[in-house]
Amino acid sequence: MSRFLADLRARAAEQPGRIVFPEAEDGRVVAAAVELARDGLARPVLLGPRTAARQRLQALGALDDVETVDGPESAQAVGLAAAMVARGEADGCVAGAVLSTSAVLRAYFRELGPAPGVRSVSSAFYLALDDGAGSERVLTFADAGVIPQPDEGQLVDIARAAARARAAVVGDEPRVAFLSYSTHGSADGATVRRMRAAASRFRELEPGIVADGELQADAAIVPEVARRKAPDSPLAGTANVLVFPDLDSANIAYKLVERLAGGVALGPILQGLAGPASDLSRGASASDIVHVACITGLLR
Repeated sequence: MSRFLADLRARAAEQPGRIVFPEAEDGRVVAAAVELARDGLARPVLLGPRTAARQRLQALGALDDVETVDGPESAQAVGLAAAMVARGEADGCVAGAVLSTSAVLRAYFRELGPAPGVRSVSSAFYLALDDGAGSERVLTFADAGVIPQPDEGQLVDIARAAARARAAVVGDEPRVAFLSYSTHGSADGATVRRMRAAASRFRELEPGIVADGELQADAAIVPEVARRKAPDSPLAGTANVLVFPDLDSANIAYKLVERLAGGVALGPILQGLAGPASDLSRGASASDIVHVACITGLLR
């Protein structure tokens, strides 16, 4: 297990939250709930047809380990789960193993909505990468799941939310890069100017957070390249929060890193809702669900 995941589990165990899962008919979800309960990482609640959930728990020898609440199947239960978070009956909600992202988001927006003062609900993925030399790097990719074509203000909102969540999820200081196909004016175009303006506005609003842009990806995360392309960058090639110009580039990038570089990808973790609620990839494993639930609990 990676150091990031081990640390994530340890911090979740210090303050296990009551996390509701509205897809109780899925075997991966039930297995994840059992692991969360047995390892003390959360207090899971399976919401859905109770008989089916209890049969699965019994098959795993965990009938008394996990709370079950009778309810409809996942397409309707996700709204009930989000409402439980809104009413303070649960500390967080995790869904998306069965339902599409659009279905999950509709329920979350309807029952929770954005937090006070938040204009843009967005998302982030956390990618844990082994550098091959015995150390690990965790990168935040934002927004890789919600806003297709963010404008300047939305990019700033995405970056601020990702930076705030970084401290809770990873436990380090955020270092924010606004990515582009240009580094400090090496090229020009509408998206280049938008990323440059967003970076400037972010620095005005968050002077205590190290940030830069526009930057090409290699200048943002590789110190040797940064010394050549952006010698005056305060990030110096050590960015850990990567803000992408659009959903296409962010989603493609995280999947390539996950599949070709062997990165451990967790998310999409939603940012800016009025309560902790996370989406899942429908290809998520039981282990992925466990770790997304840990993150959800830490964000409450």
